[in-house]
Amino acid sequence: MAGSCCGEAKEFDGMSAGFKRALIAVIIINAAMFVVEMLAGAAAQSQALKADALDFFADAATYGLSLWVIGKPPSWRANAALIKAGSLFVMGAAILVLALYRAVFVAQPVAELMGGIALLALAANVISVLILMRWRDGDANVRSVWLCSRNDAIGNIAVFVSAGVVWLTHSHWPDIIVALGMAGLFLSSAFQILIQARRELREKQA
Repeated sequence: MAGSCCGEAKEFDGMSAGFKRALIAVIIINAAMFVVEMLAGAAAQSQALKADALDFFADAATYGLSLWVIGKPPSWRANAALIKAGSLFVMGAAILVLALYRAVFVAQPVAELMGGIALLALAANVISVLILMRWRDGDANVRSVWLCSRNDAIGNIAVFVSAGVVWLTHSHWPDIIVALGMAGLFLSSAFQILIQARRELREKQA
């Protein structure tokens, strides 16, 4: 978000004490919610909750990577973003496979537990989004942090809605559909991060 008052604007590269504090805060939030949602997902037999828990874990890890590369050469930050794009690809593919498996081997989630945990996760992600809001633009490393937080909030809303539909229909399909949608969201974000990181690497090599 930072820019120059004259000449060409410069993308924010994370060199801010405030941004570093924000990253530490959301790392703690995401790590705690990974444990809570994974346990709840197993108890509720909800693939959507497990998918969201994996997203929390990936976010905590990638935020840690983002924090580590701040202040390092641009190529390091771009390569870190490529690693994060790769992790999103892997996570999206894993969620897709697990959702398809559950579509065949049916187990209806516990809607009440699923909805309650989804609300808790949504609150955690809204807090993370608000913390990171002012740093939503920047280089690939900074941008990837914002995309991960945005994905979390969208995913939690979808999980909460699907819990209501599971309760109304007594069907496991809303849970499966949300998990598939989250897989698509992760893959889309991975493509966005990949494209920006590769562009930044080409610019540094030019």
